[in-house]
Amino acid sequence: MSDAAEQLKAFEPTQEFFVGIDSDGCVFDSMEIKHKECFTPMFIKHFGLQPVSKYAREVWEFVNLYSKTRGINRFPALSNALHFLKDRHEVQARHVQIPETDALEEWMARETKLGNATLEAEVASGNEALADIFEWSKAVNAQVEDIVHGVPPFPLVRECLEKIRAQADAMCISQTPVDALQREWGENQIDGMIAMIAGQEMGTKTEHIKYAAAPKYQAHRILMIGDAPGDFKAAKSNFALFYPINPGKEEQSWQRLYDEALDRFFNEDYA
Repeated sequence: MSDAAEQLKAFEPTQEFFVGIDSDGCVFDSMEIKHKECFTPMFIKHFGLQPVSKYAREVWEFVNLYSKTRGINRFPALSNALHFLKDRHEVQARHVQIPETDALEEWMARETKLGNATLEAEVASGNEALADIFEWSKAVNAQVEDIVHGVPPFPLVRECLEKIRAQADAMCISQTPVDALQREWGENQIDGMIAMIAGQEMGTKTEHIKYAAAPKYQAHRILMIGDAPGDFKAAKSNFALFYPINPGKEEQSWQRLYDEALDRFFNEDYA
């Protein structure tokens, strides 16, 4: 078992309830700025998609913002986006060469921690077919660090976190790199309101809950809060409860969580 999984397994309960909370698009209104101003420009730049930039942008936003794959890890997102782009007749008509994804998919099939650290190690071991993807991923992180600042939590997030930590162990469960999570939660002084931050380096969201919470709390006392289908899947895979932060209606979602859903969860009357 990896060191990251061991960290999650070593997590010790201090309360009878556990709440996992996604970050981008859930706690922070950061999905749009990250994908439109950071991921998409680097997608176009690093994979030579300038001749079809309009379609590259449409595809990237569809995969990451406006479809059932919203919120997935960047590497399967990249594979999906390149496949969709390759299939578009507008791209085919322009005879633009779309990069192949065979090496990426082979790596993803055997690597459980899809992050820059494991990708760097893979490239260093001699897998040069992934070098361009590693450079793209590093460039994305640099763009995020340079551009994404001053994005506060949604209204009532702080109040909900206060309510949660009074009765539950709380953890950030995300597929964002942990450095960015620590920066964003720390910048807004809410990192002290949770017990741990788990990013992409520690595995999938399903694995986060599986190792940190599932063996230690009763299933009806585990709640995952998120804005994407992957958050729902992570909860249900561990027989946990789920609360949606609905895209486009985030403020109303947090209001209802504060006014009603958390009380029902702690009263064990949620389902």
